[in-house]
Amino acid sequence: MTPQEQLRQWIKDSGNIVFFGGAGVSTESGIPDFRSVDGLYNQKYDEPPETILSHTYFTRRTEDFYRFYRDKMLCLDAKPNAAHLKLAELERAGKLKAVVTQNIDGLHQLAGSQTVYELHGSVHRNYCTKCRTPYGVDFIAGGEGVPRCPVCGGLVKPDVVLYEEGLDQDTVEGAVRAIAQADVLIIGGTSLVVYPAAGLINYYRGNKLVLINRDPTAYDGQADLVIHDSIGKVLGEIEL
Repeated sequence: MTPQEQLRQWIKDSGNIVFFGGAGVSTESGIPDFRSVDGLYNQKYDEPPETILSHTYFTRRTEDFYRFYRDKMLCLDAKPNAAHLKLAELERAGKLKAVVTQNIDGLHQLAGSQTVYELHGSVHRNYCTKCRTPYGVDFIAGGEGVPRCPVCGGLVKPDVVLYEEGLDQDTVEGAVRAIAQADVLIIGGTSLVVYPAAGLINYYRGNKLVLINRDPTAYDGQADLVIHDSIGKVLGEIEL
């Protein structure tokens, strides 16, 4: 049985699948990742993206933060790809119980997924740091300079987890619960080097851990099934 056939069989037999995904899921929609050759970390800026996307930089150099954020983090023309669409289909079929994602682009929801744990937040949610009034992504994308709340004048911040910030506890607890209860855990499009997010897969207790990634990862030896290929191609070929 080929790895693809094995994956198809496990999906067919399961009613409790969880998908854990990273940047590789969205690169196939044209959104750049961070660590590949063409990723943001290998592009040239006055400072590295890790610095610009930190809480300290946001606080001290807010205007420069938003210049980079609008230029590089808002990919609003991107569309869901075969992976996003198949995961939404699996959820509608009652097989997939949750998507746990490190991405902030909202493409899983755009594809139709309902239960999505966004570990690093979403560009589509923004809020006033003073009065907590919520704003959509267009409020940020359509403006210039530092976005200010029309209600109270406070600073509007994306609901995105920056470096030096902790993950949302409710989101983490929901993700951990889903992973711990899953009988099949499919990990796709992530090198599993970003913590604490990557550490959540250690809560999986089953024996059908699937790892789909173009390149090898440090977790390949722990997986029950490893497929080195495009996540969109692999999932797109699954027929229910």
